[in-house]
Amino acid sequence: MRRVSRNDMIFMAVLVVIAAAVFVFFSATGKESGAYVLVTIDGETYGTYSLKTEQEIPITQDGVTTNVLVIRDGFADMTEADCPDKLCVHQRAISKNNETIVCLPNRVVVQVMGSEESGFDSIAK
Repeated sequence: MRRVSRNDMIFMAVLVVIAAAVFVFFSATGKESGAYVLVTIDGETYGTYSLKTEQEIPITQDGVTTNVLVIRDGFADMTEADCPDKLCVHQRAISKNNETIVCLPNRVVVQVMGSEESGFDSIAK
C-alpha cells in the first residue's frame, strides 16, 4: 500500500481551496432578491404581498386560520400552521427569486417572485 506523500497532501489542499472558492462564488451570486411573495392555496391565487412592507398575513380556509405568514426585513417566514407536522414552520425564511415555503397538508405554497417578469424563458439566435 502506498503512503500519502507531501505532494499528494498539497494537491488535495489545493483542490479543497478551489472547491470552497467555487462554492462561495456561486452562493454569493446565485439569486436576486425578490420583490413580493405569491401565496396560493390548492393552485389558486390567495394573494400577493410586498417584501418591502412588514406585515402579518393570516391565511384562512373555510373561515379558519390555517397558517400565518410574517413578512419582516425583506423575508417571508411561515410562523404558524395548524397541520400536524409543521414542516413549513421549520423551513427558513425566504427572500430570493423562486424560493418557496410549502405546507402540504393545507395545500399552501408561498413563492418569492421578482419585480419584473419576462414573457421569455430564453432567447435563441
